[in-house]
Amino acid sequence: MAKNFWTGESPGSSSGSSSVDTLIGRQTEVLGDVRFSGGLHVDGKIIGKVIATSDKGATLSVSEAGIVEGDVRAPKIVLNGLVQGDVVSSENLSLGARARISGSVYYKNIEMMSGAVINGQLVHEGDDSMAAPRALNDARIEGISAEARIKSLA
Repeated sequence: MAKNFWTGESPGSSSGSSSVDTLIGRQTEVLGDVRFSGGLHVDGKIIGKVIATSDKGATLSVSEAGIVEGDVRAPKIVLNGLVQGDVVSSENLSLGARARISGSVYYKNIEMMSGAVINGQLVHEGDDSMAAPRALNDARIEGISAEARIKSLA
């Protein structure tokens, strides 16, 4: 099986260099937004946004059994399950062969295994030319008006 370029772990697994502080098991369904720091591993289902707090080392991993129905935002994301929403990774995004995303993907570095599916836009966020689209996405995820967010950047 192929290994994640950045961590040496298999995409969608929780082993390797990243630690898991919180586990959402296969028989668990969470209704509502989840804010986390450290490592979050999802084998179950989350209906709501999944957002890492300001922890630069925060890692979200979603196994092939895991489902997130909402936007996802974390510095490091290892995905081998389903996300129905936008995915925002400020550092590294690794998509395993069974990864499925219905939404736009905003990334700095990406690794994508053969078989992964993205039904949305791929947007590289490595330079300032993406300030307006990033503002629109931030506004949508944080629940503020897009116009107010864009005006604050001007």
